[in-house]
Amino acid sequence: MDDEARDTIERFHEALNSRDLDALGDLITDDCVFEATSPAPDGTRHVGRQAVLEEMFGAGERVIVRWLYSWADGHVRGVDLLRVRAGRVAESLAYVKG
Repeated sequence: MDDEARDTIERFHEALNSRDLDALGDLITDDCVFEATSPAPDGTRHVGRQAVLEEMFGAGERVIVRWLYSWADGHVRGVDLLRVRAGRVAESLAYVKG
């Protein structure tokens, strides 16, 4: 692995783990592919920037993550409502539209 590839992956993981969508958006291609591990057995496949990126906003200890999962013949939209206390997630509630 060359230094550029290693640096890119380290920045990618840092952006993903910190949920920094701007940084993550700068690190993925327009035709990127993400495959999730669920649902079993094959998981969900997400193709393209819009299918991969989420929107996150909040106030104080409350955070809202709006997301879209797409697959070959459909999609689902939803939100996660989270509360953070002392640097840890104290509550995570997920809701799906439709």
